[in-house]
Amino acid sequence: QVQLVESGGGSVQAGGSLRLSCAASGFTFSSAAMGWFRQAPGKEREGVAAIYTGGGTTYLADSVKGRFTISRDNAKATVYIQMNNLKPEDTAMYYCAASWGVSGVYWSRAGEWKYWGQGTQVTVSS
Repeated sequence: QVQLVESGGGSVQAGGSLRLSCAASGFTFSSAAMGWFRQAPGKEREGVAAIYTGGGTTYLADSVKGRFTISRDNAKATVYIQMNNLKPEDTAMYYCAASWGVSGVYWSRAGEWKYWGQGTQVTVSS
C-alpha cells in the first residue's frame, strides 16, 4: 500500500523559511519521480517542484526559482522541499506526489502523477 505522508507545514511571516518532508512507503522509492504541488483555495493545483530518480534532474516552477530547493534521500525514502524567502502568495496546501514515467515536459501537470499525500498547510503572513 503506497503511502505519502507530508510534514513540516506551518505559519510563518513573509521572508521566513520552512522545510517540508514527505515520507514514502509501499513502493521502491528510488525508482520513482517525486513532486511537490500546491493548491490555494479557489485555484487549481500547481506544480512547485519535481525531482527525478537519480536526484540529478530537478524542476522548479518559475514562481519559486531562487527560493525553493527540492531534494531526496533515497535511503530514508523521503523527499524534501526547502522554502526560503516565503511570500504571502506561497500560502497553500502543499502535496507530495509520486509517479513513474513522467516526462520532464509535463512534470507540472497534476494529472501525470499517480500517488498523492494528504497535504500539509503552509500559511505566510505579510
